[in-house]
Amino acid sequence: MAKDNTGLHHQTEARRKKLTLVLGVSGLCILFYVLGAWQTSNVPASFSKIGCETQSNPSSTTSSSSSESADLDFKSHNQFEFKETNLTIKNFEPCDLSLSEYTPCEDRQRGRRFDRNMMKYRERHCPSKDELLYCLIPPPPNYKIPFKWPQSRDYAWYDNIPHKELSVEKAVQNWIQVEGDRFRFPGGGTMFPRGADAYIDDIARLIPLTAGGIRTAIDTGCGVASFGAYLLKRDIMAVSFAPRDTHEAQVQFALERGVPAIIGIMGSKRLPYPARAFDLAHCSRCLIPWFKNEGLYLMEVDRVLRPGGYWILSGPPINWKQYWRGWERTEEDLKKEQDSIEDVAKSLCWKKVIEKGDLAIWRKPINHIECKKLKQNNNSPPICSLDDNNNADFAWYKDLESCITPLPETNNPEESSDGALEDWPDRAFAVPPRIIRGTIQDINAEKFREDNEVWKERIAYYKKIVPEISHGRFRNIMDMNAHLGGFAASMLKYPSWTMNVVPIDAEKQTLGVIYERGLIGTYQDWCEGFSTYPRTYDMIHAGGLFSLYENKCDLTLILLEMDRILRPEGTVVMRDNVEMLTKVERIAKGMKWNTQIVDHEKGPYNPEKILVAVKTYWTGQPSNNNNNNNN
Repeated sequence: MAKDNTGLHHQTEARRKKLTLVLGVSGLCILFYVLGAWQTSNVPASFSKIGCETQSNPSSTTSSSSSESADLDFKSHNQFEFKETNLTIKNFEPCDLSLSEYTPCEDRQRGRRFDRNMMKYRERHCPSKDELLYCLIPPPPNYKIPFKWPQSRDYAWYDNIPHKELSVEKAVQNWIQVEGDRFRFPGGGTMFPRGADAYIDDIARLIPLTAGGIRTAIDTGCGVASFGAYLLKRDIMAVSFAPRDTHEAQVQFALERGVPAIIGIMGSKRLPYPARAFDLAHCSRCLIPWFKNEGLYLMEVDRVLRPGGYWILSGPPINWKQYWRGWERTEEDLKKEQDSIEDVAKSLCWKKVIEKGDLAIWRKPINHIECKKLKQNNNSPPICSLDDNNNADFAWYKDLESCITPLPETNNPEESSDGALEDWPDRAFAVPPRIIRGTIQDINAEKFREDNEVWKERIAYYKKIVPEISHGRFRNIMDMNAHLGGFAASMLKYPSWTMNVVPIDAEKQTLGVIYERGLIGTYQDWCEGFSTYPRTYDMIHAGGLFSLYENKCDLTLILLEMDRILRPEGTVVMRDNVEMLTKVERIAKGMKWNTQIVDHEKGPYNPEKILVAVKTYWTGQPSNNNNNNNN
């Protein structure tokens, strides 16, 4: 009997131990789950570059010139387990080194097929399907990370843009000088031999340049963009543009300096900017024939100028009485040209502010009340009639028109037809006139302010996953799908500028709003190449871009274009749904990019995710055996 009781006791004791073990294990599981949940609520590990040092002074050099990649330390704190696919990653080979400065839509050989009339051969002509490249545009063999701003304004590495032509051709004008292994930019220009700084001071004595009312500018035929570079210290943001022509790489030099610029030309098409975008337009011996085609080019300047905006002209024919011999033109010819420009400006209802020395300045009216009265007697050129098929803001492959773009209606002769803009810097976060007037569907003042708050939160989060933002690592930034410009506005506190791109396929065309905020940007079809040189941006942001273009063109080509634009060791931040980002990540890994998908700033349960990628440092090799074949 005792034996039976002893057995029962052992069974009871065993059950008790088993129950204790189960409870203990369960307790540990719950503890680890809580700890894990707490851990995932923290910010994901940031990118840590190993062995990648950026150059911050003229004596710095890049430690590696091979195609070896810089590693990233990824520490994923993601609750989601992304499904791995069995699809193999396709590795893209470097293109031939001869394509190191390839600009797909401004290829000079392709351009020769087109008419030279109105410079059509230098406009955008993108490759056909069988001309597309499925390879990586290589940096030159000795490529170095550019100088940091503000040092980059004055210096660039020779090996990054190995072209001495301008230093010889423009030697007397102080555009650019070669000093050992680098270029130096003295700040000179054809019409400002004393330097851009002094030239801008001359302008500031004639118009209120630095009072905050002038924020956005366009510089036509910009050279190496010294005018735009020295406007920046006065809080004026200029879009500088020039064609890819015999003045080799002038836009490339500008961007290497950290100055906003884009390849472009005043030809037969509208400039890729909305109406009423710029407070100031500038031409310093830009060689644009303003007096030809019945003033068609000045009509385009009028379209992109804001009400009350200024047009500044220096160089031929201004001050022709002093310079006509040096310009190797007759007095009669130059006088006729200036008279023609004066007549066109008058026909646009502009008023001449002043002509003094080498400068002449006109001003666009603040509204068209008086202009409409004048046009009753002389209707040449007429005021354009706008409808759904002729939108003043639409400017993508749109032919120039021989008419004056009408300003929004107002009944008060003293009131700006575009609505009052705040002075800079208040302009950046004030509700833009286009939103106040209700011209952007479903966007009102409240939604605009909400968007600003969203981007403040997002940039705070970006700083944690990409700490280099706070350290001034990125100077030239592009937002490929800018919407209202909230990303760029929230980045204003850093030493950077943002090219806000509004895709022509976007549901809302908001580029006019972006300019009314005192920011800059352009239109773009991302099924085509962007009008810039390779390696001209430090950071690219793309929110919802791939979902937008998923059924429009090959996403691989968009990513290859991003790689062309991005500098070695540059960073890309993409936002999209997780399925799209995993597809994009697989392509990006084949382009020598290091990648990591992290959670949305609101947490792991938001279906939108963020893909952060870093382009590794590698350079082309001086060989003719690199693959540049199309797939």
